[in-house]
Amino acid sequence: MSYIDGFVIAVPTANKEKFIDHARRGDSVFLDYGALRVLECWGDDVPAGKVTDFRRAVQAKDDETVVFSWIEWPDKATRDAGMAKVMKDPRLSPENNPMPFDGARMIYGGFAPVVVVGK
Repeated sequence: MSYIDGFVIAVPTANKEKFIDHARRGDSVFLDYGALRVLECWGDDVPAGKVTDFRRAVQAKDDETVVFSWIEWPDKATRDAGMAKVMKDPRLSPENNPMPFDGARMIYGGFAPVVVVGK
């Protein structure tokens, strides 16, 4: 069964194109190490919640947009091996591909699907 890494970040809205460039340069690295696909989704309809929400989760400021991303791997073993290589790959170093957002406010985690519907 596949394995998913999920991420939520706050990106300065003015940095949208920088973020897209950053993602295009970096996302191929995950594919090189076994990921099946990577999706980067720019917040379009991210409502404020009454108790919590995506914006609060990453302490998004008024001039920031929430980005929701995920990496799909064929299985957890491929993810574990791939991520170990990704973390050492110089293509993702801050010098080669600086983050156009505050990485300290990123939330992320690994998830094992329990229900899959569709193709």
